[in-house]
Amino acid sequence: MGQVKIYGLAKALDDHRTEISDVIHSCVTEALKFPADKRFHRFFPMQPCDFIYPAGRSDRYVIVEIHLFEGRSVDAKKMFYRLMYQRFNALLGVDATDLEIIFIETPRHNWGIRGVAGDELVVDYQVNV
Repeated sequence: MGQVKIYGLAKALDDHRTEISDVIHSCVTEALKFPADKRFHRFFPMQPCDFIYPAGRSDRYVIVEIHLFEGRSVDAKKMFYRLMYQRFNALLGVDATDLEIIFIETPRHNWGIRGVAGDELVVDYQVNV
């Protein structure tokens, strides 16, 4: 289970939602072994006055937050980072300086899904990868 939030300037996100979503999804399915049919992406296009970031970033700066069950290995997360930086650059033209990735992991019992606590939910994919 995972929920992805994508923050950036509206002008950087608006015309590229599909491509950004496709890149992120390709990385989570490959590195984190998410099922192909589990895509939960939320875009937060922001105005410049609402998205303040440090010097050295361009107007293409994006923050990707991924909320997920705990259990993925450090190696799987590092593979995800590598894939994201490579694909954001190669497919979207976004430099590594303009991409930040944050994992927010929680115990399964802290999620409520389909009427049950996450630790009671039977999933058809591996969490501990």
